[in-house]
Amino acid sequence: MKLAVTGKGGVGKTFIAGTLARLLAKDGYRVLAVDADPNINLAYTIGLKEEDISKITPLAVNRKLIEERTKIPGIPYGAFKLFPKVDDIVDRFGIRGPDGVMLLVMGTVQDGGTGCLCPAHAFLRNLLRHLIVERDEFVILDMEAGIEHLGRGTARNVDVMLIVVEPSFKSIETAQRIKKLASDIGIHNFVAVANKVSTKEEEEFIKMGLEKYGIPLLITVPFDKQIAYADLIKTAPIDYAPSSPAIKAVSQLKKSITESMAKHNSSCNR
Repeated sequence: MKLAVTGKGGVGKTFIAGTLARLLAKDGYRVLAVDADPNINLAYTIGLKEEDISKITPLAVNRKLIEERTKIPGIPYGAFKLFPKVDDIVDRFGIRGPDGVMLLVMGTVQDGGTGCLCPAHAFLRNLLRHLIVERDEFVILDMEAGIEHLGRGTARNVDVMLIVVEPSFKSIETAQRIKKLASDIGIHNFVAVANKVSTKEEEEFIKMGLEKYGIPLLITVPFDKQIAYADLIKTAPIDYAPSSPAIKAVSQLKKSITESMAKHNSSCNR
């Protein structure tokens, strides 16, 4: 199954993505967690050590690698390969984390306008297509609110767009924009996770907001001080507080996803 986790900045999508990856790996699944965010935060949430994280260079800013893969020998500067070789990238640059989770820090291209086509964009887009379309494992993408990396052909192979929201108007509005953008490129399976919810009133606010845009709410994750503290000390929440209310809620999310996957596989085998 291939999951794209997105949402407004600060809603806790990295916590959801990283914790979900660890829980799936604990159940014996092969899991590839992909950090497609400008900041290297997924590594902490998964539980990598500080000394290992400090050595990571996001692929998006690895200019030597991008030039090596996109340059066309004998062709003047300005031309580049649209479909560079990427099938060895996980083996070369993936980092094995706790419980066997494989982490790939992709990053995102910061220069250029939306929709610009440059060697780095071509490399990342082809890499993402390979990760989603060709690899046979659980792939969890921790993305920005934008989904520029997802081309139409790639998007059709994303099984679920998991939109993380919190109790705020901006968060709900961002969810609506994400749904529209994703729908435009062929993604039609959306679910939402409400995070950092303190009261029934906040949960009801989120439900009503999502219903307005036709986005089903799959599960509610309560506000949990232990998760916030784990972030302060740069420790994986699942290691710091494995029995906390928020971790238990993400465990229910994992159960819902795997049960849905099992039902889908069963129906396909009939």
